[in-house]
Amino acid sequence: MAERLEDVKPTRMELLRIRKRKVLAENGHDLLSEKKDALINEFFKIVDKRRELRDELEDILEKSFDRLIEAQMVMGTGDIESIADGAKKMEGLEIDSDNIMGVEVPKLHPEVSEEKFYGYADTSVRLDEAVEKFREALEIALELAEVEGKLNRLSEEIEKAKRRVNSLEYNYIPKLEATIKYIERQLEEREREDFFRRKKIKSMMEEES
Repeated sequence: MAERLEDVKPTRMELLRIRKRKVLAENGHDLLSEKKDALINEFFKIVDKRRELRDELEDILEKSFDRLIEAQMVMGTGDIESIADGAKKMEGLEIDSDNIMGVEVPKLHPEVSEEKFYGYADTSVRLDEAVEKFREALEIALELAEVEGKLNRLSEEIEKAKRRVNSLEYNYIPKLEATIKYIERQLEEREREDFFRRKKIKSMMEEES
């Protein structure tokens, strides 16, 4: 943190030290600003991906339910419900992390079974199509969930970077600049006092001679 002016020693060594800290702070500010801007660009790319996935999911679900309704018309609701009761649940969902510009984001590895859970006899091809479409919808939904997780993490990191950039830009660096000006004024005042003191001493010595 920048020192309070009353605690600052107005020396040339201190002036050099504060100037170095200001250079480091400005470099840190620039790096953080670049990272923040890059994260924002990545964020909006993923927002576009989310929009595409939502549209794709809406389309595939519409087709899935259309096929399911057609299968119900051919087979009857009772048979469809009986087959649905025997459907296997998703076997597992492994979650680890990926890395986007130094930010850890969630990575999903779903285990979606491709095994058919009902017999071929007395079923409609529309049911096969509905099952396949719902599997596709599940995969898209899981991908969408992963994208949402990435957006949440990136949003948190962007806000954190913004706070740090603003703290450096509007608080820390201005305080360092004020400290530098304070030390410079103090040193200039001392130089003026020394100059007049030496001038007075010289004048006194000339008078005595």
